[in-house]
Amino acid sequence: MVARSSDNHETVYLVVSDPSGAEERHSLHPDQVTDIGRASTNRIVLRDEICSRNHCEVFRISTGWMLRDRSSRNGTFLNETPVEQDRPLVDGDIIRIGSTMILFTDDETASLKRGPSHLDGDTATDIRVIDEPAPLPEIIHRQKRSTLRDSPDDTLGPNGDQRAGAKLSRLYQMALKMGEATSSQDLADIVLDGLVGVTGADIGAVLLQPASSLRRRKRVASPNDLVVTSYRSLGGHTYHKLSSSLTRQVMESEEAILARDINTRADLSSRDSLDEMQVQSLVIAPIHDEQEFFGLIHLYSTNVDNPLDADGLDYTLAVADQLAVAIRNLQKQLELQDGLQKATNENRQLREQLAIESELVGDSEAMHQLRETIGLVAPIDTVALIRGESGVGKELVARAIHFNSKRRDGPFVCMNCAALSESLLESELFGHERGAFTGATGLKHGKFEQAHKGTLFLDEVGEMSPAIQAKFLRVLEGHAFERVGGAVPIKVDVRLVAATNRDLEQAVREQQFRKDLYFRLQVLEISVPPLRKRMGDVPLLANFFAQRFANKSGRPASEFSPQAMTKLTEYDWPGNVRELQNTVERAVVLCNGETVTPDLIMLSRLDGHPSPDLEPASEDAEYVELSIEELERKHILRTLESTQGNKSRAAQILGIERSTLDRKLKKYGLKNR
Repeated sequence: MVARSSDNHETVYLVVSDPSGAEERHSLHPDQVTDIGRASTNRIVLRDEICSRNHCEVFRISTGWMLRDRSSRNGTFLNETPVEQDRPLVDGDIIRIGSTMILFTDDETASLKRGPSHLDGDTATDIRVIDEPAPLPEIIHRQKRSTLRDSPDDTLGPNGDQRAGAKLSRLYQMALKMGEATSSQDLADIVLDGLVGVTGADIGAVLLQPASSLRRRKRVASPNDLVVTSYRSLGGHTYHKLSSSLTRQVMESEEAILARDINTRADLSSRDSLDEMQVQSLVIAPIHDEQEFFGLIHLYSTNVDNPLDADGLDYTLAVADQLAVAIRNLQKQLELQDGLQKATNENRQLREQLAIESELVGDSEAMHQLRETIGLVAPIDTVALIRGESGVGKELVARAIHFNSKRRDGPFVCMNCAALSESLLESELFGHERGAFTGATGLKHGKFEQAHKGTLFLDEVGEMSPAIQAKFLRVLEGHAFERVGGAVPIKVDVRLVAATNRDLEQAVREQQFRKDLYFRLQVLEISVPPLRKRMGDVPLLANFFAQRFANKSGRPASEFSPQAMTKLTEYDWPGNVRELQNTVERAVVLCNGETVTPDLIMLSRLDGHPSPDLEPASEDAEYVELSIEELERKHILRTLESTQGNKSRAAQILGIERSTLDRKLKKYGLKNR
């Protein structure tokens, strides 16, 4: 018999069956939202730990009754399908929240657990009958925590020490193997090797969340989302997943179960597969820690005379706990690898950016040949010697060699051998131990150690003292070295790129440079041409430096007037590219507009041409006896007059430092002028 409400709407009910089997019936009102959850403020309060405080709600709209999930933690399921948006309800629908089943029905007598009605006549045809589902395997034991996690003396009782000791020994050996694993597949294989056969199980499987979920620490919503990571069968059976209902219980309760009577009580969805494997008993254990669920361990026994027991369940739980720790460590390792890869990529991008900034600019034939030589030398992992005048860009060539070699991901370490005394140079190259000399307050790694797996660039290598040359040669020949004040031999894997502007051949003849070191350095030699031999590159270099300085300073790029560019291209550049760079930067700084004019191009007096103010007198001019000091004094005075007393400008014209000008003014009594 169907009841009717006062507003002509058919009365419907929610029949709630909790995990113990107790049922409650709630009638629904069309003008009232029926909220369901664990909080006492809900109309229907569930005593299920899987249920959220405000889990879901049932309400009516013009088209009928609807079910809505309220962003619950573990999801709401309608006929075993996750509810992700509002879903319509029809008579006979089953709502599942954790282990709680809820029947939506318009039958005021329908039940989730009773069989067919015994009412007679026509009345019986109006009553909704819900068939009882096929029984699940008999669960004879549940356990949440392994006793092996506690003290054996407290949990195993008398005569249990020897058996407990064997279990703990196996666990320890398994933990050692897990510590060496590098993947979830390795971990799963180790677990099954330690469980199948030992516990009485002859079939086993480890089901884990997909690798992407583990890496993102995202929990799967369904047993079907778990991946069979490893499988063992002593009898050669093909693996079949257990029914999702039994597996879901373990996932939701996070309790391990031991079940028997599989063939007689298995539900229809899994009976055929379990019959095929002839499973008599099974253990399902969750793999989880306090923060996260990772997966499941399935163990099956097909031997009726050797079924799985509570002891095997307890040991499986202990293994599952150890596996959870190993998976958590693997997660951290993956996170570290991700972070390292990200840092490596960022480092590579920075290196590429640095390489771009360090490009050898120029379109002359000499530059084309230089790039071609670098391309041939870079891949060959041997010593390279770069020769050229000061300022031609020998360090840029060394960087280009490094960034085009197989060591590009390693460090690039620079060292100027002419900048330090012999003792400091040795310490910088090879490092020193604490207390090796006065001021050595701690251990210092030398440049060779810093450049391990990378490239060491030694500029002005010809300035090394003979003692340092000897030790340096031994390292080049592959021998170990010791830090200053140390006795431990150190070997490094370093590619050496050296540079010099010195005539090494003359130094060898004068016995100032070791002949054997000379030949050891001269394996691959690269000559960098001076700027005066590729004057066609001057405009390209000038514009390149102007643009780079503008980018660094945030100023608009300056252009060179034709007259300014002519002044640049007619100069010999004795200081090479370095002098050009400094000249361009100085001109851009002093430029108030968008165009660099000739008066902003301040050239040095080192080009070999006499100053216009000091040109030799013509043959007709009368000779006047003057000392060099008097001639210098008069020239400084005339320069100051031309700059109207601007000493900084006068020092630039004279090609000397402002402090040097002040000293000369004091010397010649011109300080107050």
